[in-house]
Amino acid sequence: MTWSATAPGAHQPDNTAFTQQRLPAWQPLLSASIALPLFFCAGLAFIGLGLGLFYSSNGIKELEYDYTGNPGTGNCSACALADQGRAPPLRCSCAWYFSLPELFPGPVYLYYELTNFYQNNRRYGVSRDDSQLSGLPSALRHPANECAPYQRSATGLPIAPCGAIANSLFNDTFSLWHQRRPGEPYVEVPLDRTGIAWWTDCHVKFRNPPLVNGSLALAFHGTAPPPNWHRPVYELSPDPNNTGFINQDFVVWMRTAALPTFRKLYARIRQGNYSAGLPRGAYLVNITYNYPVRAFGGHKLLVFSNISWMGGKNPFLGIAYLVVGSLCILMGFVMLVVYIRYQDQNDEEE
Repeated sequence: MTWSATAPGAHQPDNTAFTQQRLPAWQPLLSASIALPLFFCAGLAFIGLGLGLFYSSNGIKELEYDYTGNPGTGNCSACALADQGRAPPLRCSCAWYFSLPELFPGPVYLYYELTNFYQNNRRYGVSRDDSQLSGLPSALRHPANECAPYQRSATGLPIAPCGAIANSLFNDTFSLWHQRRPGEPYVEVPLDRTGIAWWTDCHVKFRNPPLVNGSLALAFHGTAPPPNWHRPVYELSPDPNNTGFINQDFVVWMRTAALPTFRKLYARIRQGNYSAGLPRGAYLVNITYNYPVRAFGGHKLLVFSNISWMGGKNPFLGIAYLVVGSLCILMGFVMLVVYIRYQDQNDEEE
């Protein structure tokens, strides 16, 4: 055994203010003269912000229509009779007629809303293959095990896109028509379907596989569509820049919602004579009824909405700020009463 001598202090830190913890420090001592103004100022700030958010949310106009088609709820009830949980459901069409007595200010957004649909279910949320969705050819042929039981078709072909999220893609379609005056023909309102998904999703997370001889169909050759789909993924749109894994509707659906009642953007109305909003008059929405919801007790809604500086309609945020601000002011008054009471007792004892 050998011993090595070490000079005293060789392993000691440098004699600096940082290593020896001699840096100047400040320790706040909260007194009533400091804490009470902080509570009152914070409360007033929260209440002011809450009022702004609440009134801004109330200024947003919305128009909703439940087209689930429960018996006696409208002409979509005939389509709902075919919706008995089969996948895919029978193809059906219905219409929603409504009128606007005044301008519905723009920009107008068209959403579809689903209720009692738990996209936040753990097994549902992981049932996807991000490598496949990013366009990797190897993942296209060998989907991840998380996609099971929608990993391979009954014939053994890999499913593209695989997983339960893709298999449950929302496939109802809508078209909007406007009649300015009674007796005039209906004119179709242009729906802008571009740019409805997050930019990062379309340009970073979702990519099509490399083309084969300039064809996207050949790139997906040897794969099968999900069981509930009527067509393969490369036929989702005739636009080559909006088909396959980068289809806007598909990308929007793949961003799962956190709550069982959620809305997803379908289109914007901002073109032509409708850039300022929806003018007064009669309107017709043609609905292609494909998506089954009655099997799980859900509802389908169409929502027209505009936005404000804070986004869409959300009264909860304003109410939350108002409650927190009120609690801050209430606690401030309670502490003020306690401070005055004990301050008087201290003065009497002295």
